[in-house]
Amino acid sequence: MSARHKKLINQPENIVREMLEGFARAYPSIVRLTDAGLIVRAQPKGAGRVGLVIGNGSGHEPAMIGFVGAGLMDVNVPGEIFSAPGPERIVEGIRLAERGGGVLLCVSHHAGDRMNAEMALELCAAEGLSGVEMVLLYDDISSAPKGQEAERRGTAGLFFTWKMLGAYAETGASLPQCKALAEKVRDATRTLAVALTPGTNPISGQVMFALAEDEIEIGMGVHGEVGQGRQKLQDADATIDAMLPPILADLPFRAGDEALVFINNSGSMTQMELFILYRRVAQRLDAAGIGVYGAWIGAYATTQEMAGFALSLCRVDDELKRLWDAPARGAYFVR
Repeated sequence: MSARHKKLINQPENIVREMLEGFARAYPSIVRLTDAGLIVRAQPKGAGRVGLVIGNGSGHEPAMIGFVGAGLMDVNVPGEIFSAPGPERIVEGIRLAERGGGVLLCVSHHAGDRMNAEMALELCAAEGLSGVEMVLLYDDISSAPKGQEAERRGTAGLFFTWKMLGAYAETGASLPQCKALAEKVRDATRTLAVALTPGTNPISGQVMFALAEDEIEIGMGVHGEVGQGRQKLQDADATIDAMLPPILADLPFRAGDEALVFINNSGSMTQMELFILYRRVAQRLDAAGIGVYGAWIGAYATTQEMAGFALSLCRVDDELKRLWDAPARGAYFVR
């Protein structure tokens, strides 16, 4: 194993539990860790509000544990490394999120996540747990062509949904309204990622994929899923010049639109690189007549030490701008 894959862990079988324990102890005023290993809000939201639950495989921290808190998600159901949580754990998360207004289960679109979420809803129905809905979230333009958006993967751009849906649920919006809002944000968001070097499984040490020193992969998924293909490594401006036009064309974004921009560090990019990349994004958007309402740059949904980034844009209207600006307090999102 090369030097960049060294890990400071204890027993591999305890890696997820110990990570969650450390996280919860670091942010006790925001979250708590249940005996079953779920991350929940330290102070539940008001009675009658819609509860928001999201599950995901571990190894992508701070997603999704960092987005539990006031104005954000209510419960995160962590799975094992890169593995979706089981249906029974999801049902436990739904029970914990219930505040009298129903529960919306947010599912990042991957086969295992969707299958287990659908099984969890079947268990809820069998147990008489009513008022539970599921919303499927996706944003990755590389994983299915335009016109087949529902087949796309969920990637870093779900960041926008977590924030704005969380704010909307705090207002007392109904379960159908919350689901419609999540779909609105999803349908206004487009993401494309690039990988420069692979990540590794922190338990096995197995490299997730291979790239030559002079290659990048455009459209790589958060688990190393194949993207649009290998290309030669270029400089920062040329990389953005290749990535931004297909994002803009897919929605499409047009002159006069306002957008939120997110550059997500996949794991081991430097802030220096990310700001150089954003500089080019801002230049290209200015030239296209698209206004930037806000920008977030940093590591929010990672794949261990993978080098790369995801570029996400979300077109916003007055409603979404109000929700974006609303207060939020999670471990990794404070507004």
